[in-house]
Amino acid sequence: MSIEFIGFIANSNASETIVRQGPVLDPDYIETVAKAHELAGFDRALLAFHSTTPDALQIAQHVLTITKKLKVMIAQRPGFTAPTLLARQLATLDQLYGGRVSLHVITGGNAIELRQDGNTLDDKDERYARTSEFLDVVRLEWTSEKPFNYSGKYYTVEAGFSQVKPLQKGGIYTFVGGGSDAAIEVSGKHADTFALWGESYAQVRDVTARVRAAAAKHGRPSPRFSLSVRPILADTEEKAWQKAEHILERATALQDQTGYRRPNHATDGAKRLLALADQGTRIDKRLWTEIAKLTGANSNTTALVGTPEQVAEVFADYYDLGVSHFLIRGFDPLPDAIEYGRELIPLTRALIAKRQAVRGEAAE
Repeated sequence: MSIEFIGFIANSNASETIVRQGPVLDPDYIETVAKAHELAGFDRALLAFHSTTPDALQIAQHVLTITKKLKVMIAQRPGFTAPTLLARQLATLDQLYGGRVSLHVITGGNAIELRQDGNTLDDKDERYARTSEFLDVVRLEWTSEKPFNYSGKYYTVEAGFSQVKPLQKGGIYTFVGGGSDAAIEVSGKHADTFALWGESYAQVRDVTARVRAAAAKHGRPSPRFSLSVRPILADTEEKAWQKAEHILERATALQDQTGYRRPNHATDGAKRLLALADQGTRIDKRLWTEIAKLTGANSNTTALVGTPEQVAEVFADYYDLGVSHFLIRGFDPLPDAIEYGRELIPLTRALIAKRQAVRGEAAE
């Protein structure tokens, strides 16, 4: 099973510990971070979606233009763009940029934020039912060789057809995330990779088993799995934990200025991270929960703390549990991405390759 490293390209330099100084959309920063990820050996990078932020689809096109090999993982939320249109937009990009496009489907768990985009479908299970229909139509646009009809509760298409198909055979690679039972069911039907946040070994075992069971119900092989986490590295373990405490102090002091505060509504994924935080600040070997607790886990906020060798070992543990994609970003995004490429990524690749060799496993 091959592994991938996924980075994160924000629209400007900001995080839980960095107050944005420049514009909301900073092209120079985007270009610098994108090129840094490519040089650091990341396979692809996530472009996030939020109801108030710049459009990820257009930023992804810019990133593809200024890079040569880096793939993009474009977050999109079903319900705002017609599935036929989004399918053609993504297929066009995929053709223009050599098959470097992937889709990250985020249905959304915060009804208040969803309403900022005019989404008044408040029932979460209904939103996931709509997501499933959305992905049905998208996949038909990508794969159907003749006009198709589709009739669902949320989408009806008559004689739908796309002249442009993705360069990737079978359709564009699709990530699906979510912590609810409804999200698990949709992922079992549609996901190529199911996206986990930075959860404990026990939680990963639980969720991956549920997703595999959901896929089996649809007669599909198991999706792959990704894990999103924030590595905090130093040349000794003691220094790494000191660095983590400094990050917590800074994040606490800057909450009003950065806006990274507990939301009014916790998604199911956030609830899982908060339940983890209730178990302690350090889980398993070196999973750190303090930032998740501070911010209400409103994004991927658990961290792995240690030397590059120690964190690589934990990634190898997650690989043994079935995780093949690691989405990593730092609290100081640009220098952290460069640091990950210098040590953490090559160390992890080498360690997992060694484990594969011992077991006689193929890389794919």
